[in-house]
Amino acid sequence: MERKDFETWLDNISVTFLSLTDLQKNETLDHLISLSGAVQLRHLSNNLETLLKRDFLKLLPLELSFYLLKWLDPQTLLTCCLVSKQWNKVISACTEVWQTACKNLGWQIDDSVQDALHWKKVYLKAILRMKQLEDHEAFETSSLIGHSARVYALYYKDGLLCTGSDDLSAKLWDVSTGQCVYGIQTHTCAAVKFDEQKLVTGSFDNTVACWEWSSGARTQHFRGHTGAVFSVDYNDELDILVSGSADFTVKVWALSAGTCLNTLTGHTEWVTKVVLQKCKVKSLLHSPGDYILLSADKYEIKIWPIGREINCKCLKTLSVSEDRSICLQPRLHFDGRYIVCSSALGLYQWDFASYDILRVIKTPEIANLALLGFGEIFALLFDNRYLYIMDLRTESLISRWPLPEYRKSKRGSSFLAGEASWLNGLDGHNDTGLVFATSMPDHSIHLVLWKEHG
Repeated sequence: MERKDFETWLDNISVTFLSLTDLQKNETLDHLISLSGAVQLRHLSNNLETLLKRDFLKLLPLELSFYLLKWLDPQTLLTCCLVSKQWNKVISACTEVWQTACKNLGWQIDDSVQDALHWKKVYLKAILRMKQLEDHEAFETSSLIGHSARVYALYYKDGLLCTGSDDLSAKLWDVSTGQCVYGIQTHTCAAVKFDEQKLVTGSFDNTVACWEWSSGARTQHFRGHTGAVFSVDYNDELDILVSGSADFTVKVWALSAGTCLNTLTGHTEWVTKVVLQKCKVKSLLHSPGDYILLSADKYEIKIWPIGREINCKCLKTLSVSEDRSICLQPRLHFDGRYIVCSSALGLYQWDFASYDILRVIKTPEIANLALLGFGEIFALLFDNRYLYIMDLRTESLISRWPLPEYRKSKRGSSFLAGEASWLNGLDGHNDTGLVFATSMPDHSIHLVLWKEHG
C-alpha cells in the first residue's frame, strides 16, 4: 500500500476506533494482537512500558506531593532526588520533610527558618556527623602540659579550662589554642570554679579561698570546715558561696564578706558535690525562680532552699536504696527541672516538681557507667575504658571513644564534660570544642575534642 493511501486508511480506521465502546475497543485490540507476528509484539511490548508509566510527582499538586514524600525515609528521598531534575526540585523544596529528618537524628530545629534547601543541607551535614559518631571517628585528642604535681580539680566554662593542682597552683587554659592564660599560686586544690575576674578554690587544707586572676592575690579566705573541701559553687547575685566537705557538712558563706551564714547538717558521708541552681518548675515546696541548693554524698542527694531566709531545713532527701546498699556515682546533674545521677543500677532521673523518679535507664551490656552530662536528646557517660554517647530517646549507646589510663577519683573532681549544649540536640554549630577532660598520672590534662566537619 502506498504511503498516501496508508495514511488515508489509518485516519479512517482511527475515526472508527474512537467511535467504538470500550468493550469494542478491547475486542479490536485482541483481534489485532492475535494477527501480529513477533516483530509487532516486540514493538508493542517496548512501547507499552513507557506508555503505562506516569510521573505522579510531576502531575500531582505540590501539596499532595509533599504529603506523599513525608512517608519516605531520608535515604530513599536522597535516592529519589537522582530520578530527574523535576523530582530533585520537588523533594528539595519540602521543608517539613528535611526538618523531620534532622529531628530524627537528634538535631535542633529552628522552625522560623523555612528554607527547604537549607534544611536539606543541614541533614546532609547531620548524617555525616552521625556516621562519624557511629564509626567512632567524631573526636580527636590533645593534651595540656604545665603542672608539676597531681591535678585534682577541673572546671570548664566558655572555652576555658581551669586546673587546680598539688603543686600549689591553678592555671586557666584556652582549650582551642592549648595556651595557659593565667597561672597563680594557691593552696592545694580539691575543687575550683571561676569567672572572668575571680577563682574560687576548695582545698585539702579545710578552707575555701577566692583569688583575683589579674593579680593572683587572695581576696577572701573562708575558714570553718574541719575536713577537706571537695566541692564549691557560688552566685554573685545572691552574694552566696556554698561548700561541701569531708566533715559531712555543707556551709553557706557570704561571698563578699567571707563570713559563715549557716552550716547544713544531715549527711553521714563526705559531701562530694554541691550545686546552686535556679529552679524552673513549680511545686508545693518551691516556685520558678527560687534558688535551690543540692548536696550529694555517697548514698544521698539532699535538697535545700536558698534565698533570703538563710536558716533553712532540708526539703527532701533522695536515694536509690533505703538500706544504702547502692552507692551513687560522684557526679550530679541539675538543670532546674530534673535531677540526674548514676549508680550501679543505672541512671536515675527525678522530676524536680514532684521528686518522683521519672525513669531508670539501664545499660545491661555495660555496667557501672558514670554520668558526665545529660540533655534532652543525648547523655555523655564513661567508664574506665571508654567515653560513651547515649541517645536518650532509645536509651541506646550510639558511639564510644577510647580513654587512656586516666587518674581515678572517688570524688569525681578529676574529670568533667566540656561543651554541653549539644546534649539538647546537635545543630551543626555546637559540635565543636571540648567534649571531655581528665587529669593523667603524668600531671598532664587529656582532652577529647570534637573533630571538625569533613
